[in-house]
Amino acid sequence: MPSYLADILASHRAHARDDRRDPDELAERAEEATRAGSLPVPRDFAGALRGPGLSCIAEVKRRSPSKGDLDPDLQPDLVAKEYVTGGASCLSVLTDEEYFGGSVLDLQAARDASGLPVLRKDFTVADVDVVDARLMGADAVLLIAAALNDDELARYQARAGSLGLAALVEVHDEEELDRALAAGARLVGVNQRDLRTFAVDHERACALAARIPADVVAVAESGIRDGEDSRRLADAGYDAVLVGETLVRASDRAAALRTLIGHPVTSR
Repeated sequence: MPSYLADILASHRAHARDDRRDPDELAERAEEATRAGSLPVPRDFAGALRGPGLSCIAEVKRRSPSKGDLDPDLQPDLVAKEYVTGGASCLSVLTDEEYFGGSVLDLQAARDASGLPVLRKDFTVADVDVVDARLMGADAVLLIAAALNDDELARYQARAGSLGLAALVEVHDEEELDRALAAGARLVGVNQRDLRTFAVDHERACALAARIPADVVAVAESGIRDGEDSRRLADAGYDAVLVGETLVRASDRAAALRTLIGHPVTSR
């Protein structure tokens, strides 16, 4: 089976090695732009997911390495508005161009059109990646535990917090969950997709749910196909689901989203 994560990370780390920008100088630039009003103040991503029912982070995604093109011609502003109509609490937007066909412009268009908090969905491997998320107007950044060591996890979370960004720490098993919590994660995503092969295990999130503290916002990611999947995850105690392919491929995205979030969350 192909090792998608290894290939993607190798590409991103090579780019990071060539990036000579100073993250502290970039962070100062972001602060100045915020004070001047040319960079929007971050929206409360984690707070938007805490509600009386199951929340949804709806994803703007053109393609994936395993499935190929999903909707290469999608218009991110129009898709974002469909997601708002369907009841999305937040958006996730792919900005990786090489493997997912995304872009910074996709993120900015979706954020402007929706008024919702937006996650930059990309492969964070350096401090400058976190600052870049802030500079492009994202409200949250993705940190993949499988891609980072303990020092990187803690450092990038701290960098995100200093910039007013939420950090969604993505895990796949008990060991990664323990590492994320030890690093201070307050927003955890359990990805049911194996990033080495991209195969989905539909029981993974439910198996890990009880290990996530009640004061940590819990998100289930990948392989969520319908309302029954959402109901099981809500009953397991998840605050939110992150859904991409199911919504992007739907003929009526708003209706598909409403079906996904039509079940209440039970307390953990």
